[in-house]
Amino acid sequence: MSLSATNRRISTRPFIFFTIVLLIKSYLAWYVTFDTVPTWQPLVTEIPFIWLVFCLIEWFASKRKLMIYNAVNLLFTSVFFAVIMYYKYYGVIVTYHALEQVNQVTAVKNSVFSLLDPYFLFIFTDIIVLMVLSFRGKNKRFWSAITPRREKRTIVMGLFVVSFAVCLMNVWPNRASMNEIKKAEEMGILNYEAYTIFKRDEQVLLPPEQITQDAIRNIKGIQEPSSPKLWNAAEGKNVIVIQLESFQNFLLGLKIDGQEVTPNMNKLMSDNFYFPNFYQQVGQGNTSDAEFIVNTSFYIPPRGAATMVYAGKDLPSMPKMLQEKGYQTATFHTNVVEFWNRKEMYSALGFDRYYDQAFFGEEDTVFFGPSDEVLYRKTAEELEKMQQTGNPFYAQVISMTAHHPYSTPEEKDHITLPERYQDTFVGDYIRAQSYADYALGKFIEDLKEKGIWDKSLIVVYGDHLGLPIYSLNKDDEELMKEIYGREYGYTDMINIPLVIASPGITHPAVFEQIGGQVDVLPTIANLTGASLENHIHFGQDLLNQTYNILPQRYYLPSGSFVSQQSLFITGSGFQDGTEYPLAGDGASKPEASEAEYNKALELLNYSDSYVSQLPDREPDASK
Repeated sequence: MSLSATNRRISTRPFIFFTIVLLIKSYLAWYVTFDTVPTWQPLVTEIPFIWLVFCLIEWFASKRKLMIYNAVNLLFTSVFFAVIMYYKYYGVIVTYHALEQVNQVTAVKNSVFSLLDPYFLFIFTDIIVLMVLSFRGKNKRFWSAITPRREKRTIVMGLFVVSFAVCLMNVWPNRASMNEIKKAEEMGILNYEAYTIFKRDEQVLLPPEQITQDAIRNIKGIQEPSSPKLWNAAEGKNVIVIQLESFQNFLLGLKIDGQEVTPNMNKLMSDNFYFPNFYQQVGQGNTSDAEFIVNTSFYIPPRGAATMVYAGKDLPSMPKMLQEKGYQTATFHTNVVEFWNRKEMYSALGFDRYYDQAFFGEEDTVFFGPSDEVLYRKTAEELEKMQQTGNPFYAQVISMTAHHPYSTPEEKDHITLPERYQDTFVGDYIRAQSYADYALGKFIEDLKEKGIWDKSLIVVYGDHLGLPIYSLNKDDEELMKEIYGREYGYTDMINIPLVIASPGITHPAVFEQIGGQVDVLPTIANLTGASLENHIHFGQDLLNQTYNILPQRYYLPSGSFVSQQSLFITGSGFQDGTEYPLAGDGASKPEASEAEYNKALELLNYSDSYVSQLPDREPDASK
């Protein structure tokens, strides 16, 4: 068949042709994104929305109709492709709100490309072919001149009405669903994307006078101890908070063919306070969200990165809390300070100084900036200067080399992995984290040599997950099964370590109670004797509390939470949610209750209401 004949067939029935094309693409997006793909569901969710748009084309486009159809095809294809890639990276359904972070996505393009399976690109094949056909000699003239046959207006009208009704039936009953992935599955991807555009923000903020620390304790069901254990035990000591990039808890104690993956963290864990049931609470901002949570004891916002949403607020924070006790404060990160709007966030948090790539230079650059070895070496030098002033300091140190996609240079390898781990995502992750542990060990040695270690309270934790379930292929899943001795699950994915070390205070001890990043600030406040009387906080001192509830957002559907024995992931609501035992092996009996589900939602609402109504901070006069 000639190209002209092919063009003529496409151009005379573009409605049918592009319907078939987009249906195939919708099945691809569904296959990647949802656990199950009923053969009928994309037909009744995606096609009605597609037909709505196609009917408008049939009504109003008299010229260049084929070009308009292909433009719509490109738009919908881009939506499906974005959904696929975003899900592979974050495990959530992308919406137009992600456009606010386009510059951040381009910065992590290596991570994005690492998740790109070649067959995903076939989704654009038809568009490329049609574009080539349209710019070839006679075909170009043909496409410019052709006016495709107009469908009968009565048929188009009837199809439009039916499609609109079906779209409403898909959207309306599922508006209240808490689980965003479930909501997109029930509505259809395109319906869901349109719904998020037109949906009005229905959040009702609580009055500030209702948000008190007593109210938060009542929701959580905890009481303040009259004589807290280890209160003020670290008075006058430096506080060093080390945030490890993408560091999950399973790495601690892990041996592969007899080799310790993280010997330095293992020693730190075994000699000090270790919290194995500690969980991430970050969202779209990932590392920067972890910085925000740890320094404020607030939850992340309902949408967007905390550094973007809350940077304009006058935030109560750990730097300000410790400054009241005479501390100097600084934060260290080898990336540029503009990334994730950190410069504004650091001002909002009240850090005296920040050190970014401008300070660390371009020595031994890996990914976004200098390596962890450079970070720790130059940070230790600055901490020594700060200690010489005679005043204690609070320093937050953000590691970065073990960043997704974990393609660290071979010369930084500090472990030799067996053949089965070579050229795998899991293997690359373990290589990168073994290096991160090596660099941390050098930092600890440096702090000891400079006389800083003995005078400091050191808190080490992971910032967020490193091995998303939705990014693993079959080989990776088998390796994780080998490591855990069972299937790798959601509870494992969000489980990060917390270790607290301070000579003369800490000793070998394992604290089994659950905790999250929101609990770091009140725990440090207890140890340093810092007052939280005027600081609303949503975490709790892990050394003096046992019961805890940790609301989750973004990486898990809204309404999900970690309780004493399980991770609860919401469905449309509580009743159709799913529980996963924290033990991961099904041995424990999950007992998450609807009351806890409501508590988690209430805590999130309290945090959202409180932070969003904080006064705006004064502009930085130094700018």
